[in-house]
Amino acid sequence: MSFATLRALHASIGNAINDLERIYQDRSQSEPLAFPSLDDPYYVSSPHSAAQQLAHQLSDDPAVSLASKQIVAACAQLNASVNKPWYGFTEVVLGGQLCAGLRFVEAAHIVEILKEAGQRGLHVNELHRSIIELRPKDAPPPDLTVFTPARLAHILRLLATSHWLREVSPEVFANNRKSSYLDSGRSLEELRNKPNVKYVDTDGVAAFLAVVGDESYKTMAYMTEWLLPDTRKGSLMLDARTDQEPGSETTHYDTAFNLAFNTQLNYFPWLETPGNQNRLERFGHAMTGTRQWETKEGILQGFPWATLKPGSVLVDVSGGIGSTSLTVAAAHPHINVVVDDRPQVVEAGPTSWGSDYAPIFESGRMSWRIRDLFEPWKPLASGQAPDVFLLRLILHDWKDDECIKIMRILRSGAGPETKLIIGDMLLSNACEADDAFNVQADSPLLPNLGVANIHGYLMDLTMMSMFGANERTVAEMKALALSAGWKITEIRRSPGSVWAYSTAVPV
Repeated sequence: MSFATLRALHASIGNAINDLERIYQDRSQSEPLAFPSLDDPYYVSSPHSAAQQLAHQLSDDPAVSLASKQIVAACAQLNASVNKPWYGFTEVVLGGQLCAGLRFVEAAHIVEILKEAGQRGLHVNELHRSIIELRPKDAPPPDLTVFTPARLAHILRLLATSHWLREVSPEVFANNRKSSYLDSGRSLEELRNKPNVKYVDTDGVAAFLAVVGDESYKTMAYMTEWLLPDTRKGSLMLDARTDQEPGSETTHYDTAFNLAFNTQLNYFPWLETPGNQNRLERFGHAMTGTRQWETKEGILQGFPWATLKPGSVLVDVSGGIGSTSLTVAAAHPHINVVVDDRPQVVEAGPTSWGSDYAPIFESGRMSWRIRDLFEPWKPLASGQAPDVFLLRLILHDWKDDECIKIMRILRSGAGPETKLIIGDMLLSNACEADDAFNVQADSPLLPNLGVANIHGYLMDLTMMSMFGANERTVAEMKALALSAGWKITEIRRSPGSVWAYSTAVPV
């Protein structure tokens, strides 16, 4: 490390800001287009001026996304270079508190409460009362000696310090642009009278936060105990929440999820057990939220849908409530969609959407049918081979041998012209390699853009701990597909992005 490297990182930030400014100037219309302020909330469900909408939509522009990633990567690398190691260390090892704080904010409907309060914000005393008033009628009331305004203030101050809220004056908090991103769009009256519909027909971000803060967050706490089980007397790995006795034979758990939730069921069958109905429904809506990995409606750019013949059939394999394939059906009326999934998911699919999409369902252009991922291929009612199979965020849930089985089953149902689309993260090495992004030849940034793409690597460990699976590199994905009878012929993704749609053909 040298001052020259620090200055190079600083220059990378300046150059990327210049790129952003140029893009915004080029897209300006009657008046200069301002870059969105962090202090100003942007609620997707609320009306906005044309300029506000355009400024918001530009975040999905590939050039804006790349410039933003360069800024984030350079800032993070500068932070890692100049920050006192102890400070950087504690930020990471205590970072779970941020996840816990955000989960609390979502569960308590704080974003929606602050939305109705406006930019003046709310004092924690008022906010405290509103949270209690919004508790479900059949839920036990919180212990007010435990849940106090003072403790609420401490949670919110951490989030404000991390730019997830604003503290506009002492103990008065308001939403900002980041927190408004978590808004479900529901009014307080709706949340009070129909709490179970919070996630229905939304962008899924709040549901995704709830799933990560619940199942994923709790699972990750047990990753080390899963990988390095040790029941010796006095062992620091002995898990106090299990009934294992020191020195006893170690119970085998396939995943950290199994250990965390003390179950031998895989995650998806566990979601379908009695008592988990709300979790199952929430997971479906959370998958809608995963569209945020991509640029807006990225599935439409991931494959040349317009080239398909009228009446072509897209099979969304384990497609849940159909959040991705519905985007295709809405944009391309010449395509019919069939969503395959388990019975409990199929039952919830059509009712998970509002009236806007009713004509698509009523016309029969989009339907659901029951088929487990590992069942032999079941021919379509029409008898024709599917024109396209879609596996979006499916393979990263499964180990390699299971992925091969999934794709071989699809290969058995494919016709000569059938295409397989795989939507998943494709990770790069953190060193110079063939899959490096090579943003600039002389750039000091990590070849995979470091923290700007860390979400992919965080999901990698999440998939490992939840399912014993993982995200994959380009080489790994190509080899996996080929071993199942498919050859990847095209990979589409935005510059600098780990998210990709890979198209494969039968071999």
